Amino acid sequence: MGRYTKFIGGALGWALGGPIGGILGYAFASMMSDDSLSMESGPQPGARPRGGGPRQRQTSAGDFAASMIVLSAAVMKADGRILKSELDYVKRFFVSNFGDAQADRYILTLREVLKQDVDARAVCRQIQGMMEHSKRLLLLQYMYGIAQADGNVDPSEVEVIRQIANWMGISAKDSKSIEASFYTDVASHYAVLEIPETATDSEVKKAFRRMAVKFHPDKVRDMGADYQKQARVRFDRITDAYEAIKKQRGIK
Repeated sequence: MGRYTKFIGGALGWALGGPIGGILGYAFASMMSDDSLSMESGPQPGARPRGGGPRQRQTSAGDFAASMIVLSAAVMKADGRILKSELDYVKRFFVSNFGDAQADRYILTLREVLKQDVDARAVCRQIQGMMEHSKRLLLLQYMYGIAQADGNVDPSEVEVIRQIANWMGISAKDSKSIEASFYTDVASHYAVLEIPETATDSEVKKAFRRMAVKFHPDKVRDMGADYQKQARVRFDRITDAYEAIKKQRGIK
């Protein structure tokens, strides 16, 4: 068996079916011999998820990583060029969260996916039907990180990410909140908490409590410490926005 067999058969669940499975299957076929593509432990890439239509199932860490790899390609190709800074960001993210060996496998897979035309809408519809909302929000946070990797968020990348958010069933308010967390101006602090600058002090406090519950790292606890760490980044940005507003207003 090839060195990717464990990643294909053991770590993935619903991502082995549908468009994500088809994209990954093509990528894996480019990296492994035919004999090593045997996947007796799961459905073949490109197959429909069992049960006929999309239904939300438990998202494994492998399902999330597969979605992340495929959507990374869509965002990186959005402005018509693939930058080294973006690849470096993705590699740093993978190394930090999964270790060197797993990061190498993910990057090699990403390089193969980048050679394909990714139907982002079909991929997002699969994710919407199968992935829990809290994990889709974490996926969106990661994609904004890619767009910002070169220090210049290209409008075409932002447009693609916003469209991806919509296709994944993420509200415009949630999408704007995550996008705003990558900026540091006063207006962005309010956008992070999903409130207008005219909100009362009481509304600011209520918004923080609501957002803290929505984005609490415990919501992705089932995927392990690596993903909880990324959820903590989002949680900390919400806290930072709240503290900045408190300081501006003199709220105790």
